[in-house]
Amino acid sequence: MLVVFAFLFLLLRTEVTFWILPRPPRFPSAQTLCPTSPPYPSIISPSPGRFNWRNITQHYPVDIFAELPATRFPKLPRVQFDFEEDETPLYHELMRKRRQAAVKTTFERSWKAYKDYAWKQDELLPISGGLKTTFGGWGATLVDSLDTLWVMGLRDGFNEAVQAVTEIDFSPEDGELNMFETTIRYLGGLLAAYDLTDCKDGRLLEKVMELGDMIYMSFDTPNRMPITRWSAKKAAAGEPQSAAAQGIIAELASFSLEFTRLSQLTGDMRYYDAVTRITAVLAEQQNSTKISGLWPVGVNVQKPDLTTDNLFSLGTMADSAYEYLGKTYQLLHSTGATASQYANMYSSAMDAVITHLLFRPKTPDNADILMPAAGRVNDRGTVDLDHTAQHLACFAGGMLALGSKLLGNTSHLDYGRKVTEACIWSYTHAPNGIMPEMFRMTPCPTHEPCDYDQQTSERQQFPGFEQVTDARYMLRPEAIESMFYMYRITGERRYQDIAWSMFEAIEKRTRTGLANAAIKDTSELELEDSMESFWMAETLKYFYLIFSEPELLSLDEWVFNTEAHPFRLRAQT
Repeated sequence: MLVVFAFLFLLLRTEVTFWILPRPPRFPSAQTLCPTSPPYPSIISPSPGRFNWRNITQHYPVDIFAELPATRFPKLPRVQFDFEEDETPLYHELMRKRRQAAVKTTFERSWKAYKDYAWKQDELLPISGGLKTTFGGWGATLVDSLDTLWVMGLRDGFNEAVQAVTEIDFSPEDGELNMFETTIRYLGGLLAAYDLTDCKDGRLLEKVMELGDMIYMSFDTPNRMPITRWSAKKAAAGEPQSAAAQGIIAELASFSLEFTRLSQLTGDMRYYDAVTRITAVLAEQQNSTKISGLWPVGVNVQKPDLTTDNLFSLGTMADSAYEYLGKTYQLLHSTGATASQYANMYSSAMDAVITHLLFRPKTPDNADILMPAAGRVNDRGTVDLDHTAQHLACFAGGMLALGSKLLGNTSHLDYGRKVTEACIWSYTHAPNGIMPEMFRMTPCPTHEPCDYDQQTSERQQFPGFEQVTDARYMLRPEAIESMFYMYRITGERRYQDIAWSMFEAIEKRTRTGLANAAIKDTSELELEDSMESFWMAETLKYFYLIFSEPELLSLDEWVFNTEAHPFRLRAQT
């Protein structure tokens, strides 16, 4: 008996590995490649020397978690154009590489300025050389730019940035956190960087799980709906918080990609379970709103009730709620009941968008384009459209094009093209070649051509632009985003030429002594001392990718979150 006891004692206390009892791999060296199925048992961060959010007792814990679908997936339809069958002329190939190099140079210049003047801070002030805290103070630009550094082949910069990321402390502090921005910029950025390393850099996975544990605490409500403006300090102190009675649909419905990927990588089903609960509410109430198929901008997350408000839009405060429907379906490889919910919600939403929110503007050249509008349902139950175009809504062209391939609806590709062309038209015809943030356009009665007469011309501030209501350009990515999707899906090289003209205009008119700055007025070209993190995370990345080799981040192998962070699609069998 003493011999057996001594053997067991040594077995438990030493690092010796016996062939009859193989030692389970320790985190993070367990990950040598991205898993094709969720790890089991799940990987849990040790949080060495850090505040551990898992140690905080939840008021409303979940007993049984929803599980990701089985690990054998049907092959999704091909999304990306077959570029191998398309021989590229030598001149075009040389121009493509030169253009790509120019985009990379602009990124490197912006990144150097950030390192020199605002290292580890949220944002650089690109005129004064100051810095700005906007999203938690954890280095939003640092984390947001990780995957762009990798994609552009800047490995030394990437490694330096990852080392800086390991020093971020997600311990609770004063202030209210925007959980939407925290999720898409920080969690999305960390997940993408980890995926791009083939899941080999365990430091990134540690930070992913550390942040994921924090974000998950914001779901500690009676109905498990998230608190989208959340106090980490109150949560850590055990103080209950409530979801918003006056919330925003984009902030409620934009966790699905990040949380699903987090469960796929770690095997921890808490995250997937959290978003399936939101998905169930979205699906249940989608056809009970004032425009069936769409959710209003304003929602009551506390109840939850997504049916009361009467304002509908694809622009600000709504955009990513719709963007994530098709993309999460793709990330789930169309497998399982939840994936079917996403597919059905996408189809219903886009049918409603086409019917109720897209309009054809009157333009001098009678362009065959469609622009997203906002719609408000009046007391009679009809929709009054506000024909104000938003730069933010330009993502919709890419969304429709991607959805057309994933779900086999060819008409959506045509609609996606026309929305993308509307944003291209707005760039090429706007003063100084840059689309303003918001402007009203004069609508045709239907999607069919209509006359651009003298009366129409006289009421417009610029030809085609009835009135510019917000003349800023904030270094936004949405127009080049949709052009990237249209190029990768159709193979049409004209999108590369248009993108180059767009890049030249933006680079020339936003360049400062340090980096690039937002524009206060696209007519006057007065600059604003602001460079949001999405300039390097999204805008320059999409410009770089439209001039890249098509296999770089293929749309059949990667899915992008709303901050342009690419997540690896699980292996198809």
